[in-house]
Amino acid sequence: MSPLNPFIITSDYVSDKYFCDRRFETDALIANILNGRNTVLISPRRMGKSGLVSHVFAQKVIASRFRTFSIDLYAANSLSEMILFLGRTITDSLKSAGKKRLERFFQMVQSLRPGFKLDHVTGQFRFDLALGDIERPRDSLEEIFSYLESSETPCLVAVDEFQQIADFPEENVLELLRTYVQKCKNTYFIFSGSKRRMMDKIFNNPSEPFYMSCVPLYLDAIDKDLYYPFAANLFAEAGKSLGRDCFDRIYDKLEGHTWYVQHILNELYGRMSSGDEATVASVDGIFDYVVSIGSRGFEERFSNIAQSQKALLIAIAREGKVSAPTSMDFVRRNALKSPSTVQSALKILYENETVTRENSTYSITNRFFSFWIRRVYAGGGI
Repeated sequence: MSPLNPFIITSDYVSDKYFCDRRFETDALIANILNGRNTVLISPRRMGKSGLVSHVFAQKVIASRFRTFSIDLYAANSLSEMILFLGRTITDSLKSAGKKRLERFFQMVQSLRPGFKLDHVTGQFRFDLALGDIERPRDSLEEIFSYLESSETPCLVAVDEFQQIADFPEENVLELLRTYVQKCKNTYFIFSGSKRRMMDKIFNNPSEPFYMSCVPLYLDAIDKDLYYPFAANLFAEAGKSLGRDCFDRIYDKLEGHTWYVQHILNELYGRMSSGDEATVASVDGIFDYVVSIGSRGFEERFSNIAQSQKALLIAIAREGKVSAPTSMDFVRRNALKSPSTVQSALKILYENETVTRENSTYSITNRFFSFWIRRVYAGGGI
């Protein structure tokens, strides 16, 4: 079924038709999988990691040879929560496979057996496990790996926001996980993450257990000259016209950041009728609209930030990208207190992901939040 709007901004993958480019990354991931190499995929948040993984999983050469599972650890704060998400992912994938497949999973993963319950209304078995029911998470992890390894069909597991594991309160979780991964002969992994510094530390630091264990793959913005014909063709199929000047306006303001570009294209497409032609003015109007409808949430978020952090965010929003935020030049130019105050504020903002660092420059993670700060506090337009 075709989507109502071809510029998809949910996490759902539809088909190749609505997936732009990433041919090099797709081929690299497929080659790694088929040759038994685990991959670490690194990119800023919302650059398209999950979409790329779903795209690869949908390719016939992968779908016909592997059982695929995707788990997102963004909200996980402990090993027990990781087990909960992983258990749900596996059992959800088994629902359509029948009762015997589910029973086999719980026969092998005895520690999660309490979550295997009969729905007396539908007569179907369901996985209804509460976090408190996971009493032996390390045993559960071992049992899940044994289950994956025993599969007749090789398994492929994608773990998003993998860097969360480094902050789990339990000791030696990375070491434990590395031990199981290293022993796998029938299960392959894609570990993806958005905190580049942390992911680099986990996979490139000789003192870390995952050092040199995966092939690295970095995801950058889609090339503008490839993105434009993809977008223009989807507009044209509906009798709508997207000129290069309009697309460049969107792409340049957002520096090609996939989700944000898709969001603006989604809004623009939805406002146009067959026969309409996009204009730069209409594009600018959509930027204003998107920032305006988010303003209540942005106000709430900004009000809960300490004053020194607010001042730094205003300075970053004003300049867009900052390469030396603790330099005296930057401090004086933006009337900030001192380099040490900036450094303290930056550390907090980076750790809570309000600010991101890519290619040695800092910027505000949420582009629309950055535009709102610039408009309200920095005296500039979007």
